[in-house]
Amino acid sequence: MPAIAAENITTVQNLMAAFEGESNAHAKYTAFAVKADADGLHGAASLFRAAARAEQIHAGNHARVIKQLGGEATCTIHAVEVKTTLENLKTALGGEQYEINTMYPGFLAEATERGNRAAIRTFHGALEAEKTHARLYGEAVALLQAGKKDSWLGTVREFYVCPVCGYTSETEEEHERCPVCNCPWEKFEIIR
Repeated sequence: MPAIAAENITTVQNLMAAFEGESNAHAKYTAFAVKADADGLHGAASLFRAAARAEQIHAGNHARVIKQLGGEATCTIHAVEVKTTLENLKTALGGEQYEINTMYPGFLAEATERGNRAAIRTFHGALEAEKTHARLYGEAVALLQAGKKDSWLGTVREFYVCPVCGYTSETEEEHERCPVCNCPWEKFEIIR
């Protein structure tokens, strides 16, 4: 395996941080889905499963770029603290907001400064998917706080996840192609 070039060290460190964050988000959302199902909030569980799949895609994309730059993607998966579904939704929303407002913009700025197109692409794809996750988690929190368990939160729901960048949609054939990476819509994975 080639050594990491000096000009890529910070980018690789950022990719490693993102890889660890996405890998842990995948584990966390998978555990949160089990709790939501146990609580009878099957739509919330579907959302957690869709977001978990998207995070897994992001981690895989980050790992590929790390390898291209001469590194090896490794991380520690932390124990997941599962609380009530409302608390879990709020935790997930907070994590997405951090990635949208702080983590990915900083990582993108550094990768852009370095002109690292592969890192820019993987960070951008993850950032755009996280925006959708934050919107959906915010909607779920508002519905649950309003006591609307009979909304989409209570019924298994289909979500559509781009297998290339992890963009997530709650509507079928929202576009002919992924609005982030241009992947054909028919290749999207259906997550329930």
